[in-house]
Amino acid sequence: MRGKSPKDMMQAVTASMQERTGKTLEEWVTLVQSSGLDALDQGAVRRWLKTTHGVLQNSQWAIADAAARAAGWTAPTIDEYVSQQYDGAKAALRPVYERLHALLTALGPDVVVEGRATYIPFVRARQFAAVAAATKSRVDVGLRYTKAPRSTLLVEAAAPGQATHKLSLQAVSDITAEVEQLLRAAYEQNG
Repeated sequence: MRGKSPKDMMQAVTASMQERTGKTLEEWVTLVQSSGLDALDQGAVRRWLKTTHGVLQNSQWAIADAAARAAGWTAPTIDEYVSQQYDGAKAALRPVYERLHALLTALGPDVVVEGRATYIPFVRARQFAAVAAATKSRVDVGLRYTKAPRSTLLVEAAAPGQATHKLSLQAVSDITAEVEQLLRAAYEQNG
């Protein structure tokens, strides 16, 4: 069974917004619009909501997203997120991402790829992998385990994504049978 999608989660947060914050989402958007803040700067809006109004994190994200959309912003597609992350100095890492994408999505028909600004999450019932162009010469793969396999390739980590561990890759040739087993273990533990 798959967990809630980002859209489902946003709808749940929006539905309970007035109960949790005292204002509807529409009232918060109006407040952001009259605040003098740039509604397209979602980070600034979230900081203002937290420091000025004490709004909690999930509500901050929902309000900032709604205010930005009201100001004309549209979320990038997954392909646009990937292209932004593997551009310029990091373009040479794109084949590493593409190979990981192929392996991760082949693990099962229930794998959903999502987009984020700094990494690409792979989700089953919950996020089990996140791929990030960490530097111009390294891709980090965050893996979420309930019981991590023994491997010298893994290090404990809290990122990217919801990782408990990560491994680092510099080339497609670094994606060995052991790496494939580590990806599969994360998939199997998060179903």
